This record gives sequence, structure tokens and C-alpha cells, in this order.
Amino acid sequence: MSRQLRHGRSHASLMNDVSAARVPPTRSWLDAIVVPAARPSSMLQDAISLSTTLSVPIVIMCSQQAKIEQVAQRVEKTFGARALIIDVPDGYQLLDKPYLTSAPDLREACADRSSDLSVKRNIGLLLGRLRGWNKILFVDDDIRQLRPLHVERLSSILDRHAVASFASREFPDNSVVCHARRLAGLDQDVFVSGSVLGVNLQHPALSFFPDIYNEDWFFFARHAAARSLPKIGEARQAEYLPFADPGRAEREEFGDLLAEGLYALFESTPRWDFKEQLMAASRKSHWQDFREIRAQTIQETRDKLWWQQLTASAVHNPTILDAEESLYFANKQLSTITADLCVNFIENWQEDERRWQQVLRRFTAALSERDALSELGLSTSISCGYGLDPMSFGPLGSKPVSDLTATGPVR
Repeated sequence: MSRQLRHGRSHASLMNDVSAARVPPTRSWLDAIVVPAARPSSMLQDAISLSTTLSVPIVIMCSQQAKIEQVAQRVEKTFGARALIIDVPDGYQLLDKPYLTSAPDLREACADRSSDLSVKRNIGLLLGRLRGWNKILFVDDDIRQLRPLHVERLSSILDRHAVASFASREFPDNSVVCHARRLAGLDQDVFVSGSVLGVNLQHPALSFFPDIYNEDWFFFARHAAARSLPKIGEARQAEYLPFADPGRAEREEFGDLLAEGLYALFESTPRWDFKEQLMAASRKSHWQDFREIRAQTIQETRDKLWWQQLTASAVHNPTILDAEESLYFANKQLSTITADLCVNFIENWQEDERRWQQVLRRFTAALSERDALSELGLSTSISCGYGLDPMSFGPLGSKPVSDLTATGPVR
């Protein structure tokens, strides 16, 4: 099997591209657009405007630079917008028992990566279950210009699939290492991601987002392995400088190694079922082989960039120098990651998945918005919109929290 493994430039074979396919009208519309927000409120205008165009309520989960009062003011200024804005406090823990995939040794392998994206997405899943919703659309706060027609297509696909997603090709949604490969002139594709992700909340195979880089690849791993992961179309992500912080590659490396190694296994074993693939992913030999492949991939990219630096047109190119430094940090972190550690994560991920399924069986009641937030232990929220009181926030119970209801798409 090791001879078939490769660090693929593309995982397109694991997707089902339905962007040009004819789909029937959706049987039920989206219940909410869910935005995990960490950037300033100005970055949310596209998502808020999309929700008004589609007549779909928006749930915005705020932390870091996203302040709920400022977000509420922006919602109030958008005609027709209806929003539930939730403050996610630092250190918030969703479940009573901590995830095994967040054990100290695995956190250390992530170079002390700090992100609440997985927490917010998991909140969105459980909030939707508690509210009795059927379909939600996750949209990251750096996504731009989503077309309503494509969202309607996504809603229809969710009638038959657990998840459906978009790929961000402009600006490419890649890891730092993959951005470096593109800069070096090597072939590098983009895959669908959680940045625009539709979820059927009532599907029996509903998974969770582990707290690791590439958390979305683990969320829809089962569907990718079955080559049944629908790609709806293309999304546009706001540009950023992938090599500005060389530590970014260091923090991504463990998640990138695991996700790329798992998906390489899916591609090399197309006739195996998911259980057989997970058994193979729980063997040290698989990760020993793939760690070597990953190291070769990073070195190949460094060599290509070094050669570019020798050419007259690229001498002293600061972007290439920054990319080389990022690859140095990625390789340094890779050298600390053992095959045993990779096996540990895969086994803990599967145990967390079993625990998650037990939680989902409890989270089935159609509660009010107020009671659902109370059940999740989220004490500060704003329910607002055009014509509503924007100051109905604070500890739950201080003021009534109005329910959000979807009225269907604008036809």
C-alpha cells in the first residue's frame, strides 16, 4: 500500500462536482446561515446581505475582534436582516467531558495553536438540533460574493446528502505548505472546505469538528471516503498573506499531515469501506510511510523555491524568502511528530465521534431560542433585526429573546 501513497496535488477524485448538474427544486429551505466570526463587524456585511436576499435568519457567533454590539448595529442598518448574535467567551467548553483529540500531547503537536473555529461550528450544529432545524449553511466571515442561485442548489442537494460544500479558488483556500507549492510553480489544487458548508442536521451520520487545523476535512471524511462529497460551486475568500507569520505553518503542520495522510489513504483504497480505511489509518506503518512522503514534499518545495531565488528575476524576492522560512518551521514541527502520535489522534478522533453521537441523541428537542442557548450555557446574546430592539441582549432572562424563523427563499 505504501507504494500507492502520495501527497496529492488534488483530491478532486473524492468530490462529486454537481456545479453544472440539473437538480430538482429543494423540498425544504435553509433554516439559518451560521457565521463563526472573529474579524471586525465590517467583514460580516456580505453574509448579512446574503441572509436578507435569501430571507434566511443569520446566526453570528462572536469572539476576538467581532463584538456583538457592533455586529448588532450593522444588522440594524441592513434592511430586512434578522439575526441572533452570540458572544462565545474565551475558554468556552461545549461538552461536559473534554475532547480526547484535545489531549495535552496532541495540543503540543499543534504547536499551541489557538482557535475557536471548531467550537463555534459545533455550537452551530447543536444549536440547530436543539431548535429542530433541518438545514444550515456555515459561512466564514472572510467569504465574499456567494451567489443566491448556488445556495438554492446547495439546499436542494442537502435533501439527499448530509453535507454539501464549495471550493475557494480565488483566493485559494490552502494550507501554508500548499500555498508555497503553488508559489514554487508546482501543481496545487484546492478542495472543498468548511468555509461555505451546507449541513443536513437530521442526517444520521452527522459528525463534529475536532479542534485541529483541517477540522472540516475530518467532519466530512466519511463522505469524502465514499466519493459522495458534493461540490456545489466556487466561493471567493478574502486575500491574506500566508507567509507573513512563519509560525502559522508550524501550527498547521500536525493537522495538515493528518488530513493529507488520511485523504491519501482514501484515494489509494477506493474499494475499501470506511471501517477498513480507519483500521489502516490506525496503523503506525501508514504514518511512518506518509511522514516520509510529507517530508519529501516539503523538501521538494524548498528546493524549487531555492532554485527560483537563483534566477535573476527572483533575487531577493521577499515573498519567496518568507515562504522558505515558513517551510523551515513546518519541517521543524514535522520532525517532532511521531507515527504513534498520529495513531493516537485517529483513535481519539473515533472515540470522540462515538461520544458525539451519544450527545446528538440527547439534542433532538425543538426548543425555543432562549432555552436552546441556556442548554448550551451561552449567557450573552442579541436577537435583533430591522424593526426589532437592538439592545435586547445581556444575560439570558434579562429581556425576551425573539425566535427566528425562516420564511423561504426570495423567488
